[in-house]
Amino acid sequence: MEVPGLQERRIAAIVGALVADASAQPIHWNYNVEKLDALLSGSTDVGFREPSVNPFYLLPCGSPSTYGDQSFVILKSLVEHQGLDVRKLVHETYEWFGPNSVYEDTANNKYSEKSDIVENKSFPIHRPWRHFSIKDFLKNVQAGKEETGSETDSQVDCIVRVVSAVALYAGRPDMLDRAEAVIRVTQNSDTSVAVGLAAARLLEQYILHGPCEGALDHVIKELASPGRANPQDLDRALASFLREVAAKKDAPHIETARSIRID
Repeated sequence: MEVPGLQERRIAAIVGALVADASAQPIHWNYNVEKLDALLSGSTDVGFREPSVNPFYLLPCGSPSTYGDQSFVILKSLVEHQGLDVRKLVHETYEWFGPNSVYEDTANNKYSEKSDIVENKSFPIHRPWRHFSIKDFLKNVQAGKEETGSETDSQVDCIVRVVSAVALYAGRPDMLDRAEAVIRVTQNSDTSVAVGLAAARLLEQYILHGPCEGALDHVIKELASPGRANPQDLDRALASFLREVAAKKDAPHIETARSIRID
């Protein structure tokens, strides 16, 4: 089997992330594992599930989640401006997710960050879901703040947001700078930046080299190096967590995910 070339791997990273997001959207955010298992019982393929069992928002099958939309906005901005222009990305993100967009929804706006269970009868909403980092981003832009990213949100947006930037800048010395700038547009917390840059390092390995068993070991070594680029205070802790993950690679995914937590 021929290994795809560098350009094909750049494209595959972007397309793969967007398709995977759309595929998972109909079962997104089902936090009760037992209930989800029952819903999917007997299914051999859970991607692009119809009807949707998403408890927070309902969209046509094939539509992206908020994560996918963030990826798309970043990709679109990188292409249109032939690289990263942070000020323009801030503007374009605001326009895509802001008060005049399809994301505006009263029930969503009132949703409490501390709520883990859908109790409001208004849910699921019939439009895309605007979650916490985007809400903080919008408030910061409206307040005229120079730093627009949320200082408290540390969710997985940071990983999704770097994909297009890594695909474009992989192999260049400014890759991590660009990835960090993209993350900080909507998430300005230490955890988000550290996790997002660790993901960027790992994705770069696969884009540059294709399938390679030593990619994770390379990233762990880099995160622990005193001379690493774009150092974050949490890098060594992340290296330790990644070692734990690697040691449990043969264990069931859910078991491993529950036993290793960063927050």
